[in-house]
Amino acid sequence: MSKKKIAVLVGSLRKESVNRKLANELVKLAPESLELEIVEIGQLAHYNEDLDENPPAEWVEFREKIGAADGYLFVTPEYNRTFSGVIKNALDVASRPYGQSKWGGKPGAIVSSSVSGLGGEGANLALRQPMVFLNIYMMQQPEAYVANSWELFDEQNNLKSDDTRAFLQNWVNAFAEWVYKF
Repeated sequence: MSKKKIAVLVGSLRKESVNRKLANELVKLAPESLELEIVEIGQLAHYNEDLDENPPAEWVEFREKIGAADGYLFVTPEYNRTFSGVIKNALDVASRPYGQSKWGGKPGAIVSSSVSGLGGEGANLALRQPMVFLNIYMMQQPEAYVANSWELFDEQNNLKSDDTRAFLQNWVNAFAEWVYKF
């Protein structure tokens, strides 16, 4: 079985982002069958159709990485009951020009987090909506809502909770199974 390349998009740009820490943990926990790579999205200029005639270099590079991936993992915080603007911009950049989307026909999944007890449920649900149009086949179960995320990591960015680690391990294993259905 050949490894499947998974593009991981982190929806928080903060230096000490819990979402980046979660993404890094998932990279470590991923089974041998998956190669998870965090694809940076903070450098992408806001999508503007006028730029498609001569797209910025970072758009071209990003579109190539998204097109080359075998699947996608979105790790998002919840901002105002929805996902972050940088993820929306990344979705737009790689879905254009119209008719040339790099996303379609591949598996995907979402891990959301929040400092609240809801674990980013609103962001997780909202991020599923554009996936229908982008034709990304989203894993339905198990869902991953990581609550009280601010207290999960120590000063060295190590995950403190064995229960959370076990949950993430089971989740990423299920995601690997989902990816290989395609």
